[in-house]
Amino acid sequence: MSISFSNALGIHEQALELRVNRAEVLANNLANADTPGFKARDLDFKAILGNEMNNHGGAKPLAMSTTDGQHLSHANGGASGELLYRTPSQPSVDGNTVDTQEEMAEFMKNTLQYQSSFQFLNGKFKSLTNAIRGE
Repeated sequence: MSISFSNALGIHEQALELRVNRAEVLANNLANADTPGFKARDLDFKAILGNEMNNHGGAKPLAMSTTDGQHLSHANGGASGELLYRTPSQPSVDGNTVDTQEEMAEFMKNTLQYQSSFQFLNGKFKSLTNAIRGE
């Protein structure tokens, strides 16, 4: 009997990958907090993961699309769906839409959710290892 990792792990593998890509987007926002005219971006995690589950049953890797060839070129294996512009709560005079406190809060929330998914996957791997050993 063979083990299907996509069945055993579910959507959590793709969720981890998407969380990594969202962390990159949020870190980019924070890095550009003082750049005049910079527009904060984000991923709609729930919508992207929902689309992947519906379209591929969670078994296919997520692929990121970008609006410019220079944007996040190292993250092309990441999240399908468009990067969205964040609506600023208080626009700045220089046109920058990064709210540093909001970005840091979203980054920390994303980090905690990444750690939760990682711990869940770690438990799944331990269970699979025990099953293989016959324990």
